[in-house]
Amino acid sequence: METHAFQAETQKLLDLMIHSLYSNKEVFLRELISNASDALDRRRFEAVSNPELASADDLAIELIANRIDRTLTISDNGIGMTKEDLVEHLGTIARSGTLEFLKKTDGGIDEAPDLIGQFGVGFYASFMVADEVEVVSRRIGEDKASRWTSHGAGEYALGDAERDEAGTTIKLTLKPVDGDAGVSDFCDEWIVKNVVKKYSDFVGYPVKLTIIEEAAAPPAVEGEDEVIDVTPSGPTEREVEEPLNSMKAIWTRPESEVEDLEFDEFYKHITHDFQEPSLRVSTSIEGTFEARALLYIPSKAPFDLYHRERLQNGVQLYVRRVFIMDECRELLPEWLRFVRGVVDAEDLSLNVSREMLQQDRQIQAIRKHLVKKVADSLKKLSKDDADAYRLFWAEFGPVIKEGLLDFEEKKGRILDLLLAPSTSDDTSLTSLAEYKERMPEDQDSIYYIAGPKLEVLRRSPHLEAFKEKGIEVLFLTDAVDEVWVGQGPIDFKELPFKSVGHGEVELGSDEDKEKAKEDLEKKEEDFANLLGAMKSAIEDDVKEVRLSSRLKSSASCLVLEDGDLSPQLEAMLRQAGQEIPERKPILELNPDHAVVTALGKRFETNPTDARIKESTKILLGQAILAEGGQLDDPVGFAELVNQLMAETL
Repeated sequence: METHAFQAETQKLLDLMIHSLYSNKEVFLRELISNASDALDRRRFEAVSNPELASADDLAIELIANRIDRTLTISDNGIGMTKEDLVEHLGTIARSGTLEFLKKTDGGIDEAPDLIGQFGVGFYASFMVADEVEVVSRRIGEDKASRWTSHGAGEYALGDAERDEAGTTIKLTLKPVDGDAGVSDFCDEWIVKNVVKKYSDFVGYPVKLTIIEEAAAPPAVEGEDEVIDVTPSGPTEREVEEPLNSMKAIWTRPESEVEDLEFDEFYKHITHDFQEPSLRVSTSIEGTFEARALLYIPSKAPFDLYHRERLQNGVQLYVRRVFIMDECRELLPEWLRFVRGVVDAEDLSLNVSREMLQQDRQIQAIRKHLVKKVADSLKKLSKDDADAYRLFWAEFGPVIKEGLLDFEEKKGRILDLLLAPSTSDDTSLTSLAEYKERMPEDQDSIYYIAGPKLEVLRRSPHLEAFKEKGIEVLFLTDAVDEVWVGQGPIDFKELPFKSVGHGEVELGSDEDKEKAKEDLEKKEEDFANLLGAMKSAIEDDVKEVRLSSRLKSSASCLVLEDGDLSPQLEAMLRQAGQEIPERKPILELNPDHAVVTALGKRFETNPTDARIKESTKILLGQAILAEGGQLDDPVGFAELVNQLMAETL
């Protein structure tokens, strides 16, 4: 066996990096500013151990946009490079000077400054927008400077140069503007400002901008014979007064040192939402890796909350204060998609272009920490300021409950946040903890009724026995409720959720349940023949006709077997194109209601009386309407009611 080294065709490799590594060409400026920031950090770091290299007081990053020559220059007064450094780091693809520096640091990475570069390829992004790149650099402590130039064609030139102070200057001769190819005019002041604001707003050094352009021609002067010279006076140099970046990465400062007004202004800055946030969550992760997060919950739901593909201004991802991506969906689950803010990781695993996250344990750990922190903060808000929490729930409650559909989420954490109206109060909402505190000692389930309209649910016949016993029932009216309560067994503090419209109802103590069961069985014997006749009259529509222990004032209601889909959930699944298993409800009758007892007497007198069948259909129709359902034959139902009215009137 012989060992050979892989051969690489440099030009093709460089072309691949230039044209395939980044999907957005404007990120070249982010990469160059990040390199400049690293150089400034290294100068400050080395000055600590070498007083002869005392750090300058005015460390900064200078941009010069020359609109006449169509060049963009990025300059810093950082550590600088020797000629050997230029060969080693710019002439060797994927050789990161940052990583090399960290390896040489005696104290290790923990004591080194926060340097950004990882891969040594960001510099080559310049060739996406430039025909030629010139680098002039002078290493701090050295007398000579060096020049490195390349057209990105697989070779570079190297020579001596002059530079007044230590640092690096990168001059890009820009390609022609081509919107179709994604090449913008990076000599344009507005474009440069926006790119810096987007990607490098929180870099720790000021980013300054100077514009060089043709002077404006003097205004024309009207004259009869005199020739007026309107030639521009030549190029002008205009320095933008304020730095392009804010440098206010307030999440890196202790929370006690930041005013509430600063936090609110930062929220408006990153979200463009001019309303005050309802909650702020500040947290940090320490241990095997470090990350900080500053998260906000808006006071109002965005218009695109239920259109995830259009949702904007979510959680932004930074690595050491350098913007990586907007709307980083890997860091929070779907049910917290309304959260806004920033996450800044010290050593996050990115892919080589920094535009996608690697799916590793670090990402999952950050996500897990943020979910817990947000949920704990919301739970604290519900205890400290119930009114503010109710306002939050009104905006985002349905989205929070989407988390109950995720089998990987801790459902107890989400159920702790749940609020719902109930039979205990017509005006307020209750939490599950409050519901549990009010439960009778012999109650072993959390009872609920689900449907789209609260007022319909409040008048539901299914509630009558619960109201008589003083047992509280929750009203679940959001569309998502039908799904999470119906997807399988779910409990809160070991109390299962049970629908008042499913299965049989057994309330009270064991003694009460036994007595109620015996009474119902006795009545069923008396009504057995009538129930059979009524079942025959509507056998295509119901599974069974039986007497009810849940009805006290209404004549009839429809009940489903445990595990059956509700009509609302069936409708949702049909709209989604799902096949629905056939099921029939059960018609329950109140044996003490005047209509049912009258039917019993009429059946004893004449079992074949046609009015028994007609009355059965009316009772079925009433039960459907009482739960907000739709009749299959509303005209036929109206005719039966009219006929009955005519006979009785």
